[in-house]
Amino acid sequence: MSEATEPSLLRDPSDGRSPNAGERIEPPVRPSAPTLRPSARGAPTVYVVGFWRRFAAAIVDLAIVIPVSLIITLIVSKIGGVHLPPSNLRLLDIDLWIDLVLATDPALLMAFVLFTGIGMTYLLVFHIILGRTLGMRLFKIRVIDVYGDRPSPARCIARCAGYLAGVATLFLGFLWMGFDSEKRGLHDWIAGTYVIRA
Repeated sequence: MSEATEPSLLRDPSDGRSPNAGERIEPPVRPSAPTLRPSARGAPTVYVVGFWRRFAAAIVDLAIVIPVSLIITLIVSKIGGVHLPPSNLRLLDIDLWIDLVLATDPALLMAFVLFTGIGMTYLLVFHIILGRTLGMRLFKIRVIDVYGDRPSPARCIARCAGYLAGVATLFLGFLWMGFDSEKRGLHDWIAGTYVIRA
């Protein structure tokens, strides 16, 4: 190719003048585009929490929910006129408890519904507002979604539904945490959440 056919090399576009014969002018140097550098921080490292620490946090939460549920159940039973089982009922009398369940005793059914409702309300409110329950706060753990943020209200509702599913599977949904590589229970898989160290 002759020099006459390469205008970018023969003419300086900034001054508009033509070069002398045989004079070669380099094209103007364009400023290079800024290079994108990876963040110095990088992605944050999180540590998922296993079965035993989560179990201990659940015990603390149950120690809060059970007394509140009992007090509310006693108040509702007095107002509704539903009589709870007698106070001399032995807790370890399995046959009597099975009979009460099979007979769908109204007091037992009411207590179960109230306990479930209070427990789910407790979980839902604390997960939405704080991203963790009081037991989780005590053991310095919290719930995050798959993006590392606090779960949305929709995820919190799905997580509470997952708790019910975990109980419905005879607690296998919770025991699964001990065998899962990501230490997630059924409720975590349903809601798309992880439990990590806070």
